[in-house]
Amino acid sequence: MDDKEKQQYIKMTQVPPAKLITGLAIPAIISMLTTMIYNLVDAFFVGRLGTSASAAIGIIMSLQAMFQAAGFMFGHGTGSIIGRKLSEGRTDDANRFLSLAVTGGITLGCVMMIAGLAFRTPLVYMLGSTDTILPYAKNYAFYILIAGPAMMASCILNNVMRYEGKAFYAMIGLVSGGAINMIADPIFMFGLKMGINGAGLSTAISQYISCFLLLSMFLTGKTISRFSFSGLFKSKRAAFADILLIIKTGIPSLIRQGLGSISTITLNLCAGPYGDPAIAGMTIAGRVMMFMGSVMIGVGQGLQPVSAFNYGAKKFKRLRESFRFTWLAGTLLMIVMGTAGWIFSGDIVKIFIDDPDPAMIRQTLDYGTPALKCMCIAVMIQPLSIITNMLFQSVGKSKNASILATLRSGTCYIPVLVILPYFIGFAGIQSAQMIADMLASLISIPFLVRFMREIPAKDELTDMDRKLDLSA
Repeated sequence: MDDKEKQQYIKMTQVPPAKLITGLAIPAIISMLTTMIYNLVDAFFVGRLGTSASAAIGIIMSLQAMFQAAGFMFGHGTGSIIGRKLSEGRTDDANRFLSLAVTGGITLGCVMMIAGLAFRTPLVYMLGSTDTILPYAKNYAFYILIAGPAMMASCILNNVMRYEGKAFYAMIGLVSGGAINMIADPIFMFGLKMGINGAGLSTAISQYISCFLLLSMFLTGKTISRFSFSGLFKSKRAAFADILLIIKTGIPSLIRQGLGSISTITLNLCAGPYGDPAIAGMTIAGRVMMFMGSVMIGVGQGLQPVSAFNYGAKKFKRLRESFRFTWLAGTLLMIVMGTAGWIFSGDIVKIFIDDPDPAMIRQTLDYGTPALKCMCIAVMIQPLSIITNMLFQSVGKSKNASILATLRSGTCYIPVLVILPYFIGFAGIQSAQMIADMLASLISIPFLVRFMREIPAKDELTDMDRKLDLSA
């Protein structure tokens, strides 16, 4: 074990949990917010093109989510495994899992890109596009498909760095790409008069720049794990087993993100009969909710490397303390943000609307404002279910994590979204996410209580602690 690995072990097992998680969460939050901000910037500038163009962004969100779902599956799965391998001093194993994940992720991303480009028109219709939205959605989809492999690779590299406790370097890669996108958007769209094609091209370029920046961190020694392709596939059986382990550990992320994509498609289909203003209003409200929720995800990402490492190092008391701090901090942040969003919901939605027809503006505002109010309540409820799910995934409890991952965007949300409008009309669509989050949090409680009872009450002294002369 070299000095860098020793320092990493001491940092992850000895620094007070509140200080450690805060230090890891802040770069993660900045990364998530930057990603969400440039999504909102896209929505803002595309909104200048009209209601149908604004709705197209919502349609293609689910396509983007598909790439992210696969990327997060490889990224969270590999990161969780690497975090536990490093806590045991098994750096060579960590290197092998990193190389397998990057190879597998980019290959899958290329396959998805080619298939999407070949069937772009039926794909866009399947995602919920109407005939008036189709021209915008089809053009925007082209660039998102081109950017797909880079999105997947970025998800993998970003998550591995976070699980290593290198959240600052992950932030640099993501923030740089996001800043470039925000600058390039108006230049391509209006300066070069490319319209929605400019928004798509800007997004694709920023994704590849972000990917190369993240990759450079691994190639220049900023991380502990390294690419090690030599002998990677000498034993096909071992490589296949390792890939299966990555997928098994990361499957909750695939479920969570994949159901998010399916739920977005379902939302678009449910809102479609009410017209383009309904889709645009729900898209705007959903984007704002994702912006607020990204803070909660960032807080949870601060917990994940700490919980993975300490679970592997048998620091169970420290694991409990880490979970408690993260849950309380996340809940407080969401209450503040949700309250502000509720108070200014109408003004927030209005920012993203620009249409020559005043009636379209009014309708979009009428659909979007109540939806955003409901979603602001939802974000206040989310922390318990989100943090519990992320905890289970980070410690390798993939079965429990997979079950909980289906709740917010699937098992609870989709039935409510489909059934409730039959009784209360469009209000059922607007309030579906709020109700789903309430149910998801309630269902998460018995899973969490059982896990906390199963793990030992105190930290244990391991061979690594003895080797480094550390007390339990």
